[in-house]
Amino acid sequence: MKKNKIKIFDILKILKLKNKGKKNFFINKISDISRAKAGDLTICKNSKYVNFLKSSKASAIIIEKKYAKLVPKKTFAIISKNPELDFLSIANILYKDVVLDFICSKKLSDKQIKKKYKKIFYGNNFNCEKNVKIGLNTKIGYNVTIKQDSVIGKNVNIGSNVLISNAIIEDNVNIGDGTIIGKKGFGFKFFKNEVLRVPHIGKVIIKKNSEIGSNCNIDRGSISDTIIGKYTFLDNQIQIAHNVKIGDYCMIASQVGISGSTKIGNKVQIGGQAGISGHLVIGNNVKIGGKSGVVKNIQDNKTVMGYPAVEFREFVKKNIIK
Repeated sequence: MKKNKIKIFDILKILKLKNKGKKNFFINKISDISRAKAGDLTICKNSKYVNFLKSSKASAIIIEKKYAKLVPKKTFAIISKNPELDFLSIANILYKDVVLDFICSKKLSDKQIKKKYKKIFYGNNFNCEKNVKIGLNTKIGYNVTIKQDSVIGKNVNIGSNVLISNAIIEDNVNIGDGTIIGKKGFGFKFFKNEVLRVPHIGKVIIKKNSEIGSNCNIDRGSISDTIIGKYTFLDNQIQIAHNVKIGDYCMIASQVGISGSTKIGNKVQIGGQAGISGHLVIGNNVKIGGKSGVVKNIQDNKTVMGYPAVEFREFVKKNIIK
């Protein structure tokens, strides 16, 4: 992934902010506030993120004035009236190529593939870019593209017409035909008359022994990662948006859509054509009926159905019992 370093004083100049810093230093990348390290720029969007400030190791943070006193001494505070707008402005400079999401690197020749990957099996028209890791006994179908910096584990089965980028796929995962993993998500922010794209720099992580059906789309994370837990099974034609976290041992039926940044617990079952709104938390052992519309958080062990989704007993009373 191509990114550009930028000095902190240059960031202040771009944002037209006063320079109160004593030391100029490079920002290497942007990062989620909970995972930021030295050299990273992060953001505190609102009060939900304040709890992460004490433990943050970011070199710089864009933040509102009212939270500035909570920023650690080692972190450079960039005081902003609109943190999200300023953060996206800098992110688009650091990752200007990522916004397009059409960048291709030089692919390996068939001879290079056979030399680099000793025990893999692949069909015709396999396009493998540089810096890809593929484990032993992985089987790859026809017309497959694996883009640079992706990691494929051992005993992985990849169907035909599959595109994988910005992904870590662990051992024993099955991926159906026509699936796209790791492309950018649907991220835009409107500020008055301006529209800013949200750069997607996270990955897709699919943990071991999971299965992804045919013609699914799993978007890479924006700043954090999109994660599919172990022994989780996705049916065909499913859309998983950026930053979604799905737990272990989940079963998700066909044509389900899960919006960005929603967290799904362990052992969750979701019926076909259900839709789940963004930024929600779905507990463990939850069952969601087919064609349901989930618009609020669901606690552990609940069964819900309908639009908007309500507990199953309430749904039965409203729709079946006269």
